[in-house]
Order: sequence, then C-alpha cells, then structure tokens
Amino acid sequence: MENNIALYRKYRPKDFDQIIGQEHIVKTLQNSLKNGAISHAYLFSGPRGSGKTTMARIFAKSINCQGKTQAKPCNACDSCLEINTANSMDLIEIDAASHTGVDDVRELIDGIRFAPVKSKYKIFIIDECHQLSKSASNALLKTLEEPPAHAIFLLATTEAHKMLPTIISRCQRFDFKRLVTDQIIHKLEFIAKKEGVVFEPQALALIALNARGSFRDAESLLDKCMSFSGKKTTITVKEVKELLGIVEVLQISRFVDLILAKQTKEAILFLNSLADQGVDLQEFTKTLIFYLRQALLLKINPELLQVQVSGLSKEELGIMNTQIEKLTVTDLQNWLKVFINAENAIKYAIITQLPLELAIIDLT
Repeated sequence: MENNIALYRKYRPKDFDQIIGQEHIVKTLQNSLKNGAISHAYLFSGPRGSGKTTMARIFAKSINCQGKTQAKPCNACDSCLEINTANSMDLIEIDAASHTGVDDVRELIDGIRFAPVKSKYKIFIIDECHQLSKSASNALLKTLEEPPAHAIFLLATTEAHKMLPTIISRCQRFDFKRLVTDQIIHKLEFIAKKEGVVFEPQALALIALNARGSFRDAESLLDKCMSFSGKKTTITVKEVKELLGIVEVLQISRFVDLILAKQTKEAILFLNSLADQGVDLQEFTKTLIFYLRQALLLKINPELLQVQVSGLSKEELGIMNTQIEKLTVTDLQNWLKVFINAENAIKYAIITQLPLELAIIDLT
C-alpha cells in the first residue's frame, strides 16, 4: 500500500525538524513547550501549501506526547502513534470549508465539555476557519472566551482578514511565509532520491517554480512526473514541460517583443496560434505576469533578481535585459496591471482569449 500513497502524504513531516521555511514559528512553539506556557488558542495564517495543518498536527502531538522529550513529539508513544494514524480520540480535526454552519460548531462545542479520553488535553484543529458562517464564528468566539482548561484550539486559515477580529485577538497568531524556490528544490531532491528517481537538475527547479511557493503543490507535480516516467529513466526538462503544460519562456519573450514593437495584429495572431496549439491561456498569462515581475525586479536593481532560482537560462536573461532597455519602471508597472486584470477576467470570459486581446490593444 505504501507505493500507492501520494507523495504529500508519504513525506508529510512528523517532527519539527522536518518542516522547511517556518523556522521562526518552530522556535517559538518549541520554547512554549519547554517552558510549559501553552495557550488555549493558536491561529496559523499563511498561503496554501505552506505547512499550517502539518504544523498544527506536530504541535498537537508535542502537547500530548507521553515520551520524555520536552520540545518535540517522540513519535513512539501511544498518543503520537494514534495521531500519526489519524486514530486519536483526543485530536478532533474539522474542515470549516465543508462544515460552515452553526450546528457543526455547536456539535463541536458540546464535545468540548467532555474531558480527554487518554491525553492531558483535547485538541481541536479547525482548518480554513475563515469559511465559518457568521453565527458559527460567534459560537466559536463564545467558546474561545471561556474555554475549559483541558481544551486547546489550533485554527488554520489562508485568509485571516475574513475572520472576526475578536477571534483573532483571543489567539496567539503565527504568520507562515511563502516558501522560496531553493527550499522547495532541496526537499524535492530529497524525495526524488528516496524514491530512486533521477531528474535533470533544471527539471526540479521548473517544478518548484510552478508550485508558486506551495510545497504541497510541488509534491503533487513531482508525483505526476514520476507516474509519467514509470521510474525507468532520467526525467528531462522537456518531459516536465510537456507533462505539466508549462509555457515556454521563449513564447513569453516572443509575445513581449511583439507588444514592444507595437505589432498589434501579429501579437493577436500569435496569441490565437497558442490557443490553437492547446496552450492554457490562463497559465500563459500567469507565466507572463511572473516573467514581467522578474523583468521589473531586474530593471529596478539586478541584485533583486535571484538568477539561480529564477528558472531563466543565460540566453533568456539576455533577451530580458534587451527588452527592459526599451521600458521604464512605470511601463512595466502598467504592463503588470493590465495583464493582472486580464488574468482575472479570463476566469469569467466567454471567449478565453478576449481579455488578452483587449490587453494587447491597450498596450499597442
């Protein structure tokens, strides 16, 4: 069965040491464990795939760990093993995205009154808690104001600004960082080695770049590539691009050149030829925005662009340098605004390429 488990589940961190990119949070939580200063409520806020729920589970294990370790779970005692296998009666996980109503929260509140079955604390992890309805949020607030001594709440959200300020004020808040590309690459290399799969060096960088800071997405993309290869040969950059439908940087730079030259007709024809070839225009626009952001950073100061993790070859970087000579910082800002608006409009457009065609006309 182990071979059938998705990579993001198979390699989900079971200890604080295995978490990447959130060292500031790990250190604070471990200090609170060492000092026995456990709060009744915590809020983990940050982008998707940054490790909020994983951190919550590891922290829950550490709080109720029956081993001798102070600041981390032993992963050997009954409590840790039950949480690892999702069989703990003292750890209740709720996905607020599918349990938004006040009845769901009332059911939870009714369960809070009962003491833990085996452990010192009964711990509640509420994922995507910003999606709770107003009445459900108010019911949760009442519980957070007067929690029983044996209950601890771990709330996770990608959109803290949508939560009641009064709920946030009653939690210790931790803001998770978006993972940087080289952190993701390092972990992907570890997984690929464990799985016995060889990738071309730039192939893993390409996967990491397209994960957009989400390690869970990076693992899913890696899983997809490994399934495609059948673990027989070295997985190449070309194969990764074909499999993931990744837009070539050269296609983006060609498109930028046509707009720079004010060739409206040619730019629209080029765009429609991409659509005819089956290129996902929304993905194309996202990559274009990413490319223009890199160009803006390069224009402001070359030191702002980390070339080693940018995914750009020397030739592509040379083309970008030539392009930004013809553009001011204000021009690039305007281009970004126009294409960000187009990317948002594509989601609701009857004709997918129309928002991009209008963007071309605006800029040329």
